[in-house]
Amino acid sequence: MSISIGQAAPNFTLFDTDKKPVSLADFKGQNVVVLFFPLAFTGVCTAELCNIRDNIATYNNANATVLGISVDSLFTLGKFKEEQKLNFSLLSDFNKAATTAFGVLYDVFPAFEMQGVSKRSAFVIDKEGVVQYAEVCPTPGDLPNFEAIQTTLNTLN
Repeated sequence: MSISIGQAAPNFTLFDTDKKPVSLADFKGQNVVVLFFPLAFTGVCTAELCNIRDNIATYNNANATVLGISVDSLFTLGKFKEEQKLNFSLLSDFNKAATTAFGVLYDVFPAFEMQGVSKRSAFVIDKEGVVQYAEVCPTPGDLPNFEAIQTTLNTLN
């Protein structure tokens, strides 16, 4: 079961593409958008993250930090970030700790019967660490509701 609105977001510490540990607790006092995505270099994931890249000013103007998380290795995510010119942090949840804590881990990913892949999902976490928006997409082909994320962020400022 995934994390719900009104719950404290579970803390995590994951490595970013610069091989540095990043904890959710590092962002206390800031709004954070956490995006779990299944796999780097896939069509829908690329479209999702490039949408964020192209609209990063909107998130910055809402005083929000964006964190993209997948179970890919930090090396794979580094190459993906470089190729797509992504302008926000990608974190590797290779050991699936954050994905499990947020309750967004597929038992079996619908494509290719892979086990242990993150469900596409979006969470807005306020300055106090409380989840103010939670969306788990019904299928890996669905994108998060970016408009609803923005609306939530606008209410937090």
